[in-house]
Amino acid sequence: MNRRELLAFASALGLAPSLASAQDADPAAAARDAWLYALPLIEMATTRARVLSAPGAAINVLRHDRELTDHTKRWVTTPNNDTLYSSAFVDLTQGAVILTIPATGTRYYSVAVMDMFTNNNVVLGLRTVGGQGGTFTLVGPGQAATGMNPTRIATSYAWVLIRTLVNDDADLPAAHAVQDGFSLKGPEAGAPPVFAARDAAPAAYFAAARQLLAADPAPPTDLRILRRTASFLGAGPFDAAAAAKGVETARMIPILAKGRQTFINGWSYPRANMGDYGQDYLYRAIVAVQGLGALPTAEALYMKAAGDDGTGLYKGDGLYRLTLPKDLPIDSFWSLSMYEATADGQFFFTDNPIKRYAIGDRTKGLKRNTDGTLDIWIGRTDPGGERSANWLPAPKAGPFSLTLRTYLPRAELLGGQFRFAPIKKA
Repeated sequence: MNRRELLAFASALGLAPSLASAQDADPAAAARDAWLYALPLIEMATTRARVLSAPGAAINVLRHDRELTDHTKRWVTTPNNDTLYSSAFVDLTQGAVILTIPATGTRYYSVAVMDMFTNNNVVLGLRTVGGQGGTFTLVGPGQAATGMNPTRIATSYAWVLIRTLVNDDADLPAAHAVQDGFSLKGPEAGAPPVFAARDAAPAAYFAAARQLLAADPAPPTDLRILRRTASFLGAGPFDAAAAAKGVETARMIPILAKGRQTFINGWSYPRANMGDYGQDYLYRAIVAVQGLGALPTAEALYMKAAGDDGTGLYKGDGLYRLTLPKDLPIDSFWSLSMYEATADGQFFFTDNPIKRYAIGDRTKGLKRNTDGTLDIWIGRTDPGGERSANWLPAPKAGPFSLTLRTYLPRAELLGGQFRFAPIKKA
């Protein structure tokens, strides 16, 4: 695809709800759309293989991370440093899986159950269940909805991702006790095969996509795009030349998307369909690369800062400042996370001398202004003096990005009546 064609497609990134276009009859365009459509399945399968490669890991077995994520953990892009993760991939082909949630009191938690297309089929947490816990029966396609609190999952394989809030290091034992109360009980199942990853050659990528779709079929609402892309996701015939051209373009889309976000007062706010995408296949593909496992907006809002030039990246060596009001319109917690940017469009925590990867409402020692507002100082070097208490370290070199998380946002934040102030150069 030439530059003109690429820019024309990129201009639709924030507009078109699906990948359908006037180029329906173009085999390369079909390959492009097929690659993007299948990308969430590929990313989920890659994550599943990574999770199951850990010692002691198995299907239908919940594993707990006992430490907060830091710069050494790179199993999923844009992680948080606020919650402990508990994770399992479940196989519902052999029968239902029983999920038990303990009583958590007022501690924030969420249990997101995502299908293989990365949609949050259900989020069980303080917002939906409360702090009393309960037992839930995860039921796969075509299975009878029996058992306690039957919960329908759209695909036979699914990802259970649990977040348990940690206040500080002293709170870790109590958070571990809550984690230990979560459990999964289901039939024994073998690990599924390992599939080609995002960077695979087109033929291998599409072969993996076809296998994944066979294991976890798409919903009927996707029939149109599956018919248009049958040469690559269906029975064929496979057009190798069109696949090469289309995939080359498709791989650029998540990268282009980073530079085409809409920023309001210095922040990019997620779409209302974050985490439950419907036919918005393009947005779904972009989030799969840039924020796999994202929660729906009712549960959490993730805002990305505009960066130096509206690309979402900061490259300067100077000091930046974010000022937050005394009170935020949220019912749980907030944090500002620092990430170093990788060449393939992913974001991970960066090593720093004070081991601070995020600043939030639970960060000890923060110094507020006399009016209750909070200045956060962002830079590669310690700003010194009283500013040191509120310093969020940036990487020693290279581009970085900032994500502001707000959990259980109130209506004024969800509806746009409240907006954050921009990050400014100090």
